[in-house]
Amino acid sequence: MTQTTPTPTTASRPRIGIAGIAIESSTFTPYRSSERDFEVRRGTEEVLARFPFFSGAVDPGSAPGPASGAPAGTPSASGQALREAAEYVGVLQARALPGGQLVRDDYEGWKREITEGLAAAHAEAPLDGFFFDIHGAMSVEGLDDAEGDLITAIREAIGPDVVVGTAMDLHGNVSETLFEACDLLTCYRHAPHIDAWETRERGLRDLVETCARVRAGGALPHKALVHVPILLPGEKTSTRIEPAKSLYGRIPAITEREGITDISCWIGFAWADQPRCQAAIVAYGEDADAVDAAALELATALWKVRHDVDFVAPAAPFDECLDRAITSIARPFWISDSGDNPGAGGADDTTYCLARLIAREEIRSGEVSALMVALADPASADAATELGVGGRGDFLVGGHIDTREPGPVALRAEVEALDETTQTGRAARLRVLDGDRPTGLSVVVTARRSQWARQGMFERLGMSMTGFDVVTVKMGYLEPDQYEAAADWMLALTPGGVDQDLVRLGHQRIQRPMIPFDAEIPAPTPASVVSAAGREISSPRP
Repeated sequence: MTQTTPTPTTASRPRIGIAGIAIESSTFTPYRSSERDFEVRRGTEEVLARFPFFSGAVDPGSAPGPASGAPAGTPSASGQALREAAEYVGVLQARALPGGQLVRDDYEGWKREITEGLAAAHAEAPLDGFFFDIHGAMSVEGLDDAEGDLITAIREAIGPDVVVGTAMDLHGNVSETLFEACDLLTCYRHAPHIDAWETRERGLRDLVETCARVRAGGALPHKALVHVPILLPGEKTSTRIEPAKSLYGRIPAITEREGITDISCWIGFAWADQPRCQAAIVAYGEDADAVDAAALELATALWKVRHDVDFVAPAAPFDECLDRAITSIARPFWISDSGDNPGAGGADDTTYCLARLIAREEIRSGEVSALMVALADPASADAATELGVGGRGDFLVGGHIDTREPGPVALRAEVEALDETTQTGRAARLRVLDGDRPTGLSVVVTARRSQWARQGMFERLGMSMTGFDVVTVKMGYLEPDQYEAAADWMLALTPGGVDQDLVRLGHQRIQRPMIPFDAEIPAPTPASVVSAAGREISSPRP
């Protein structure tokens, strides 16, 4: 049901801890994520500044700025009310671009810092609630359920009576361990994730309201989980198209029913080989029967469309995509190098597409202008910076992390533009040369893995998203700025650590049967519902 945030007096405000580690990790990419890949915030001021509905800041690492649509620098009215409704204690929040498995020592260090910080905060003045700020698809070396491991350690630090809520990416995983440790779980309702901050605001609001009720002697909400053995990439489950559009479109009406606070559908993370990876439905609210029925209803709706999913755009091998792009009258024509999408955990340096772009005569002659954006290659970015704009040199681009064929590509190029930001490190736009003659191909190389989803990134290197005939981008489905810029586009089924051909990747440890690895799966039944009664807190705060 729709609820409003209470405005309690300062003395009665719930005390809420905030911490988490957020990354989406492919277990099939050779890249290893480490501390250097993360933005780490510590302390209440830094952690709260992460949320644009509190601060009004525009977050460059995620879709939208303020959830209200207010100008940058202006917190939303609802966010201001939520900020005043609780006392927040920020401990540590680490976030990174999707990548590979997180180095175990770095994870253990952050886990220790989070648990010790929360324990100290709880000892100073008891916490009423804790907001687990995560993505939901983190993989850590040696762990099958990283978020489950982290929340278990956090529960040991803060005890069973603190109300725990989380707001996740719909491409996260909900293990039974995570479900049992959290009292409130919600996730995005859109892919692309235009509601990233709206979801976190909703999750925090539900947590604050629940803590206020518990302080007044109320019970925690009832919750229910249904797993559905489907494992699909986001490129087949975009909410722009059916069947996901209608499936997620059902959610607002369900949340308006009496006794139901929230219901969510996790697609799960397809590029990790772990037993927890599968779709999940979670609902919670005050009416146990209504919550269980709603969870089973949405799980059944997902099951019914299990064979109807398809790619968000026409999909084909890269050569076929390139043939169509070159001959099309639509300009610009975008191609997603989906198998090496850094936004899902790809290494961001496979050269499968680059080699084919260089080989095309229409591009070599300059008849067709083409852009390849972007390959992570610190050595090439450094060399371009040393040459300076207008300088010419020989480069060995890509293939240093993910070394699959064709490996590093030798090319001669002229430096057209240079830039350096925290997001990309050093970045260079290179015009590929044929001898001394410029071809129609430009290639962007960066020192850091990065996802070129926004117009501003292109502009910093003197480019427009619409300035080339053909744009090949390391991406899956196109993000809003890209989608608006493309006159037409195709999804290239390319090799890499986030290959869209899941069967080709070779999962070994997921539960079976599982679509698409098996032809059929059983329908959800009442026995599929993992139901947890709304428990009483043993010693509510006065």
